[in-house]
Amino acid sequence: MKTDQYTHPDYYAMDDLYSDEHKLVRDAARAWVKKEVSPIIDDCYEKAIFPKHLIPGLGEIGAFGPYIPEEYGGPGLDQISYGIIMQELERCDSGLRSTASVQSSLVMYPIWKYGSEEHRTKFLPKLASGEFVGCFGLTEPDFGSNPGGMLTNYKEDGDHVILNGAKMWISNAPFADIAVVWAKNEEGRIHGIIVERGMEGFSTPEMHGKLSLRASSTGELIFDNVRVPKSNILPGKSGLGAPLGCLDSARYGIAWGALGAAMDCYDQALRYSKERIQFDVPIGSFQLIQKKLAEMITEITKAQLLTFRLGQLRNDGKATTGQISMAKRNNVEIALNIAREARQIHGGMGITSEYSMMRHMANLESVVTYEGTHDIHLLITGMDVTGIPAFARDLPK
Repeated sequence: MKTDQYTHPDYYAMDDLYSDEHKLVRDAARAWVKKEVSPIIDDCYEKAIFPKHLIPGLGEIGAFGPYIPEEYGGPGLDQISYGIIMQELERCDSGLRSTASVQSSLVMYPIWKYGSEEHRTKFLPKLASGEFVGCFGLTEPDFGSNPGGMLTNYKEDGDHVILNGAKMWISNAPFADIAVVWAKNEEGRIHGIIVERGMEGFSTPEMHGKLSLRASSTGELIFDNVRVPKSNILPGKSGLGAPLGCLDSARYGIAWGALGAAMDCYDQALRYSKERIQFDVPIGSFQLIQKKLAEMITEITKAQLLTFRLGQLRNDGKATTGQISMAKRNNVEIALNIAREARQIHGGMGITSEYSMMRHMANLESVVTYEGTHDIHLLITGMDVTGIPAFARDLPK
């Protein structure tokens, strides 16, 4: 069993910007990951299984809804703490971070922000501890980047609504206890509905054959005339802006998480460059290797400053969708590039499970696509700076 030797890079003394609480949160998450996850993650990835026994531990380190107030069972931490935890999780594996960020930003966040007081007291404490696991139903087979075109819908039926439709590419779906589902009412307005495991007509078939995020559980959500109490509709916000607000929170976490993957790849490449001997000297003495390492740490340092400032803005309630999109897109891109360069530094050994670069690389190919593709985030930034949307045009029929 390989030893997790990870040491986080901190070229610009970022630790000086963190509070004592931030450092305690990070150290607790890092120690748990090294002890509980690192020894098993490669085996889970190869077997394409999510290690469900880790769920209570994720709750214990505050990975589920770190910013949820203590009155609802959360740790009551700030947004930077949330980012730090996501960074430590994805430093090990993107699938692990996906499970936590879906639970936090896509399930707990909308219940906290848009739900009723009954929803908060009923669900949030169990989600925070990991007793309940949730998933988020927005993407459909024919509607990804255009979620407003969704077909999933419900009709009123007395004290209930009848829900029909399907969602696809849903993390945590196969074992989720609840699903926060976005569907259109009879007027075409989008609302969030809490669908609970066991409701008749609700099924969650698992998706197989993934070559990425293999240690994460992904499935579909199928609704076949599911009777859901009207009281399960989130009353606080409707329209497409409601799920997009959740995605802002999740994308913020991804910006930190992807940076964690980049830091892990750099750390391994730096260590390997000092140990690997060719032509009687360490390969780290060669100019081309130093060029790669210097570019890696430069991009990591820029991304660290980007995410920290974004965390400050989130804490102050000032971070915009455009700013979050910029960080998500940038950090996933640099993480992918660094994973590829780190693999090259390792040569043939880089394709083996003895090192994590290939696993990170494959995982990041999903991260660069989900919750807003690389190009969609570019267009969000473009719209933000020009004031002109470029997402769609009136095309000829």
